[in-house]
Amino acid sequence: MKNIIFLFLFLLSAVSVNAQLWNVPEGYETRWTSFENPKGEKGAAAKCNSGAKGSAFSRVMAGDSCVLLAQDGPGIINRIWLTVSERGPEMLRALRIKFYWDHSAVPAVDVPLGDFFGNPLSLLTPFENCFFSNPEGRSFNCCIPMPYRTGAKIVFVNTSDKDMTHLFYDVNFTKIPGWKPEMNYFHAVWREDKLTELGKDYEVLPKVNGKGRFLGVSFGIFANKAYKKTWWGEGEFKFYIDGDKEYPTLCGTGVEDYIGTAWGQGAFSHRYQGCPIAEADSSRWLMYRFHVEDPIYFHKDIRVTLQQIGGAPYQDVLDLYRAGVPLIPTTIDMSEEFKFYRLLGEHSDLKITDEDFPKGFVNFYRQDHLTSTAYFYLDKPNL
Repeated sequence: MKNIIFLFLFLLSAVSVNAQLWNVPEGYETRWTSFENPKGEKGAAAKCNSGAKGSAFSRVMAGDSCVLLAQDGPGIINRIWLTVSERGPEMLRALRIKFYWDHSAVPAVDVPLGDFFGNPLSLLTPFENCFFSNPEGRSFNCCIPMPYRTGAKIVFVNTSDKDMTHLFYDVNFTKIPGWKPEMNYFHAVWREDKLTELGKDYEVLPKVNGKGRFLGVSFGIFANKAYKKTWWGEGEFKFYIDGDKEYPTLCGTGVEDYIGTAWGQGAFSHRYQGCPIAEADSSRWLMYRFHVEDPIYFHKDIRVTLQQIGGAPYQDVLDLYRAGVPLIPTTIDMSEEFKFYRLLGEHSDLKITDEDFPKGFVNFYRQDHLTSTAYFYLDKPNL
């Protein structure tokens, strides 16, 4: 009976999806912008060079910018694809992409190119998830739907001192009859802290006021080599929503737990969570998590943080402490004895240099290089 119910629900879901595919909504018009049709006008593409690929790319000189999309009226951006001739880490940070909604002078997105497209380490690697992909490490794809009410503009900026010889792009969008009440504006916030403050949570998303949905995050870590090969990922993601002050409503249990794995961090790329780069020797990891099946809604405000906490066996932590490496022990797990010590709570009298300090697995605050891009929808076109 359970199998029959499951099959029915599966078929019902399939029918719903297929119905969307075969439906042609009245008043919806498909458009693309590229250098072959910069304004996305009807019947105006591929005019250059008698239609023989006369304007597939353009050059963006050092300090210059290029408008990838400029539209009036309501619409939805469905897909963005682009590639550039220079894709090194320095250039991917110097190139920026900006999104403006409804003719606002303030961008809803102003993020380095690599970071926006899910490459927070600015190291291109093949991966695919529900919103971003880089099929062979040479391109940038985004399929997050981005509605706008009265206008949209996307600007590509070259802040480097190098001329960009080739920029190719497509922005695929739909002109729609009107804005719907359930629509919200897409936003992204990039942050970086090259040395987190000891004992203070890293802010993935500073407080944002308004109503919306937290869509997800891509983030990277360059683990501080002062901590040697100790584990860096015990910190918890925290979501402060709708008036939360000292304590959050939502809290994870560790970095690798948040992205859906456990007991350490290897490389994988799945639909909603992944770690395309996991290089212990280089002390760097690239990760993402998207809240599609498990939405995070907020009605008044939201703030997102990540603790920078690591863990290691007692002797390793003691050696680091004695070597002067900055750390604050937080807990001890004596799993074989089924004991757990909270060093910032009821067991605050225990000191790591004490002879009777429990010789278990010690979690501790540490300092690392973190970078992240938070993606979310908001009920207004700018913050």
